[in-house]
Amino acid sequence: METKCSNKLSAPSLPEGAGLGLRRSLLPELLEQQPEAVSFFEVAPENWINVGGSYGKKFRQLTECKPLLCHGLSLSIGSPAALDFELLKKLKDFFKTHQVALYSEHLSYCSDHGHLYDLMPLPFTDEAVHYVAGRIRQVQDFLEQRIAMENISYYAAPSPHMQETAFINAVLEEADCDLLLDVNNIYVNSINHRYNAEDFLLALPAERVRYFHIAGHYVEAEDIRIDTHGAAVCNPVFELLDKAYNHFGPLPTLLERDFNIPPLKELLTEVNQITKIQSTHGNTERRKIV
Repeated sequence: METKCSNKLSAPSLPEGAGLGLRRSLLPELLEQQPEAVSFFEVAPENWINVGGSYGKKFRQLTECKPLLCHGLSLSIGSPAALDFELLKKLKDFFKTHQVALYSEHLSYCSDHGHLYDLMPLPFTDEAVHYVAGRIRQVQDFLEQRIAMENISYYAAPSPHMQETAFINAVLEEADCDLLLDVNNIYVNSINHRYNAEDFLLALPAERVRYFHIAGHYVEAEDIRIDTHGAAVCNPVFELLDKAYNHFGPLPTLLERDFNIPPLKELLTEVNQITKIQSTHGNTERRKIV
C-alpha cells in the first residue's frame, strides 16, 4: 500500500527549520510516520542516482513530500585530476527529477585517478585558492546553479600559508559560491588545532552561509576529536550552534548521522533540539556580522 503525502512540492525552494540526513534504513519509519519535526531531507546523490525498485519508489515518495538537499561525496573539487563531467551530468538530471533545492560539496579532494574514500585537506595557499575557485566556477556553469562548499574536519594542515578562514573566504569570493557551514567540524577542528571556535565563526561571511550541519563525533583523547557522524550531538556542539544562530540567524540546520544509526525516535529528539534552539532566535532573517 502506497503512503500518500499531504504536501507535494510544486517547485524547489530552500527550506527552513531542521532537517535529517536520509539513510535507507530510515525509509520505512519515515514514510509511515512522516514526522512534522523534519522540514527537509539531505542525501548524498551518488547513493541514489539510478536506484530503482522498492527503494527508488520509496525515495520518490519522500522527495514529493519534503524539500530535498544534496550533499555530494565524490566531486573532489580540489583534485589534480580532471573534473568528472559524466558525474555532473547525472547530478544535473537527478536535481531536476527530484527538484533539489541546493547542492553542496566538500572543500577538499578525495581522488586522483582513483577514489581515496576520505576527505583530504587542501593546502591553504593562494595557488590552491585560484585552482579550486576555477573548478567551482566550472561546476556552477555546467549545472547552471550556485553551489555551496563545506568546511571540512582535518587532522593535519598541508602548507598552511594562510589561516583556514582566510582560505575559505578567498575561495568563496573568487568562485562566487556559497558556504555550507558545518558546526561540528568547527568544534572538532578547534580542539584538534587549538583555536577559538566562535572566533572562527565570526571570520566567515554571513551573506554566503546557506545552512548548517551538525553531527556527533568520537572523543579519542582530551585534546583529540574524530569526526565520525556516529554518535549523538554533544552539548558543546549544540552550544556552538546557538552561537552560530546568534551570528547568522537561525538558518536551516541538518542533523547528520551516518553510523550507529539509532531508532528514528532518538534522531527526532535531536531534530527537536535544533528546532528548540532556533525558536529562541526569532525569525530566519540573515544577520550581518559587524
